[in-house]
Amino acid sequence: MASDIEKKIDLLIASEIHDPFEVLGFHPVSSDPPKAVIRAFHPHAESMRLVVDGENHDMYKMREEGLFEIEVKRAEPFDYRFEATFYNGASHAFRDPYRTLPLLGEEDRYLFNKGENREAYNHLGAHEITVDGVSGVVFRVWAPEAIRVSVIGDFNAWDGRVHQMRVLGPSGIWELFIPGIAAGEIYKYEIKTKDRRILEKADPFQFRAELRPRTASIVHSLEYEWNDKVWMEGRRNRSTYRGPVSIYEVHLGSWQRDPADTSRFLSYRELADTLVPYVKNMGFTHVELLPVMEHPLDESWGYQCTGYFAATSRYGTPEDLMFLIDRFHQNDIGVILDWVPSHFPADGHGLENFDGTALYEHQDPRQGSHPEWGTKIFNYGRDEVRGFLIANALFWIEKFHADGLRADAVASMLYLDYGRKEGEWVPNRYGNRENIEAIEFIRELNRAVGERFPEVMMIAEESTSFYGVSKPVDAGGLGFGYKWNMGWMNDMLHYFSRDPVHRKYHHNSLTFSLLYAFTENFILPLSHDEVVHGKRSLLSKMPGDKWQQFANLRLLYTLMWTHPGKKLLFMGGEFGQISEWFCKVSLDWHLIGADELHQKLQEFVRSLNLFYRDHPALFEVDFSEQGFQWMDFHDVDNSIIAFARFSENRDDHLVCLLNFTPNVIHDYRLGVPELTDYEEVFNSDAAEFGGSGVGNPGTKVVFAEPYGNAAQHIMVSVPPLAGIIFRPARKG
Repeated sequence: MASDIEKKIDLLIASEIHDPFEVLGFHPVSSDPPKAVIRAFHPHAESMRLVVDGENHDMYKMREEGLFEIEVKRAEPFDYRFEATFYNGASHAFRDPYRTLPLLGEEDRYLFNKGENREAYNHLGAHEITVDGVSGVVFRVWAPEAIRVSVIGDFNAWDGRVHQMRVLGPSGIWELFIPGIAAGEIYKYEIKTKDRRILEKADPFQFRAELRPRTASIVHSLEYEWNDKVWMEGRRNRSTYRGPVSIYEVHLGSWQRDPADTSRFLSYRELADTLVPYVKNMGFTHVELLPVMEHPLDESWGYQCTGYFAATSRYGTPEDLMFLIDRFHQNDIGVILDWVPSHFPADGHGLENFDGTALYEHQDPRQGSHPEWGTKIFNYGRDEVRGFLIANALFWIEKFHADGLRADAVASMLYLDYGRKEGEWVPNRYGNRENIEAIEFIRELNRAVGERFPEVMMIAEESTSFYGVSKPVDAGGLGFGYKWNMGWMNDMLHYFSRDPVHRKYHHNSLTFSLLYAFTENFILPLSHDEVVHGKRSLLSKMPGDKWQQFANLRLLYTLMWTHPGKKLLFMGGEFGQISEWFCKVSLDWHLIGADELHQKLQEFVRSLNLFYRDHPALFEVDFSEQGFQWMDFHDVDNSIIAFARFSENRDDHLVCLLNFTPNVIHDYRLGVPELTDYEEVFNSDAAEFGGSGVGNPGTKVVFAEPYGNAAQHIMVSVPPLAGIIFRPARKG
C-alpha cells in the first residue's frame, strides 16, 4: 500500500495537489541526529544540485517526471539554492519557492470571504515583496473549486507543473511566493478544473495587462508621486451638489489620434499635453472617461472589462494614466471614470467560468447571462464577488484619485427580467422582478464609498423610474449621489428632431421634465450612446437648413445649461461633429478650420460654460423647487417657454426665455420675478456665435403688470431658434 507521502507525490506529478508544500521544500525528518529532506520538482531538469554556501550537492532524481530529493544534516530551515541542468545543456540557478510559510493572514482571508476586505487589491494579485531578505513576487488568486492552480510565465516556460500553488485552507485563495522575479514579468494562472480541463486565466487583480490581442497579466507595482495636493485637499471641502458641474465625456482612443499616423493612439502623457488644456480652455469643470480598465475589443469602448484593476495598455502604463489625472487636477478639472459593475465579457482569459465553475457569475443562464450583450452577470449574492467589486471601486478612487465613478447599466442590475422575455428569468423570493441581491450590493457599495470618500461623486446610469436612485440608503434609496436623467434626454432629442412647425403639438415634451426634476439629483446627459448605431450626430439630428441646424443645437445647449441638473456633453458635440462617432478614428477636428459655423459653435459652448460657472443661479439650487420658477409655459402657439433660476440668495437670479421656432417676435411680454429693470446677459443668437444678431441691448424697463406666473413683466425681442437670459439691472 502506498504511503501518504507517495500519494501526495503522485498528486504533485499529476498536477492535482492542493498543497505542494507537503511534498516540496524543506521537511525535517528528525532532530537527533538533525536530519531533513529537501525536494524540488522541475519537469524540464535532467539533473539538479543543492547549492549551500557556494558548494554544490547532487540531488537524487527519485521520479523520472522531474522530482528530486536530497537529505541534509539539519533540522531547521536554512539558506540554500537550486541549480538545474536541462536536457539541452543549459542551466539555471534559483531559490526554492516552497520554503515559505503562508503569507496572507487569516483575518484578511476571513474578510475576503465575507466580502469585507476593502483593500483586497493589496492582498490578491501579484505583489513584489521581500521574504527573509529574498525579493520576489507573491501571487494570490481566488479559485475555490479548482483541483490545482499554477503560476505560468516565461520564467517557467509556461508549464503549469513547475509553480503549483497551495490553497490557504477553506478560503479558496491560492498563494505562491516565487523568489527572483520582479516587475515586468508576464504571467497567467493555469487552473485545473474538477472535470480535468485546463484553463489559462489572466489575473482578476492584475494592475497591468498586455496590449491586446495578447491577454496575459504583467507583474506591476503602482508607484507614482502625485502633485495634486491642492486639488485633493480642496475637493474635501467642495460640494458638487451646490457647485457647477459641466462634464466633457471622452473616449481617449478617438478624441484625437496621431496626425502623422492616424492608426496610432495618443498616449496618456500626450493627452495630458493636448486634452487637458483643451478641456480647461473650453470651461468644463470635469471630464468623464469612457472605461479605461483593460478590455480586449476596441469596439466595446471599454464597457466589456477583463482587467478591472488594470488601466488599459492601449495608452501606456498605469502611472501614465495617473499622470494624466494628476495634470487634470493641477488644472482644476475633476475626473470621473466610467465603471462597469453590471456585466463582464465571456472571453476565455477573463472572469467567466474562472475555476471551471460559475465563480463570478450565476450558474443559471437566466440569471448569469445577458441575452442582449452576450456578457455575464455578476453574482451579487456571493460575498466574495460583492467584495471584489467594492474593492475595485475603492481602488480607482484611492490609487488613481478618481473624483467620481459613473456606474454603467444600473437598470440591468436592478431588474431580473431586464432584456428578457417571459420565462427567461427567475423571480426573486417574493415572486417579483427586482434583483434584491443587486440592490443590496449597490447600497453596500455606496455606503463603503461614502464612508471613506464622502466627497466623491457616485453616479448611476439608470433609465427607469426605480425609486430613490440618488437618495441616501438610510432613506430607502440606493445611495448614489447622482442619476443620469435619461427621460429628459429622450424627450429633448425627440422634440428637437421635429420640424419647428410641428413643435407646438409637442409642447409637453419641453415642460414634462419639470414634473420630476427634483425627485432625484439629476445629471442631464447628451452622451456617446446618442451619437452611434445609426442615431446620427447631435448636429445631424437637428432639422432645417444648415443655419437652422446650428441654431437648434445652440438652443438645445442653452436649454440644457439653464435647466435644473448638472451637465454632460460627449466630445465632438461642442463643435458640431457631422458624422456619427466611430471609436476607430479621430474626431473631425478639420471642420473647425473649414467652416466658421463649427468654430463659432465651439466658441458658443466655451462661452456658455464660462457663463454657467459665473452664475450661481444656474447651479447652487439644482435639486430643489426653490431654485426654479416657471414664468410662462403656456405659449404653445409660439413654442416659447420662460423660467427663472435662483441661487441660494433669491435676489441673485436669472430669467431665461427660449424660442423653439425660427420666428422673430418683437415686443414680447416676459414675466420677471422682481419689480426692477432687467438686462440681457446671454444670447445664443449672437452674431459671434453664428446667429442672426437679434437681441436686447440696453436695459429693459419693468412694468408692474402681471404676465404668466409673474407679478410684473418686461418687453423683449425674441430671436429665432434661440435662448436669451436676463438678470436684474439694479443700480449701485
